[in-house]
Amino acid sequence: MVDWTVEERKLILETWGKIKVKVFGPLALRWSRYFGTFGDLNSALAIMGNKKVVNHGITNMDDVNNTYVELSVLHSERLHVDPDNFRMGRGFTPDVQAAWQKFLAVVVSALGRQYY
Repeated sequence: MVDWTVEERKLILETWGKIKVKVFGPLALRWSRYFGTFGDLNSALAIMGNKKVVNHGITNMDDVNNTYVELSVLHSERLHVDPDNFRMGRGFTPDVQAAWQKFLAVVVSALGRQYY
C-alpha cells in the first residue's frame, strides 16, 4: 500500500488527465518506425545489447548542445518531429516531477513483485 499525500494524488491525476491516451498510444507505436534502422529490438536482451540504442542515450553533460547537433538535425530536417514533444511546459514543476517519480517507482515495484 502506498501513502499518497493529497497534493501528490492531485498532481498525478491532473497530469494524467492531460494525456490523450487514444491519440498518443497509437502514435507511440507509429513513432517506433523511426528506430527501424537500429536492428533487432524484439526483446529486452536485444535492446540492452544494441549499440545503436546505447549510443542514442549517451549525453556529454559538459557540451550538451554539440552532443545533440546530429540528433537535432535528424529530428528537424529528416523526421520532422514536432519540437513540442520535447517540452515539459510550465505546469511540469519540481513537485509534479517528484509525484510522478514516486508514482512510477510504485508501478515498477508492483510489476516486479512476482519475480524471484
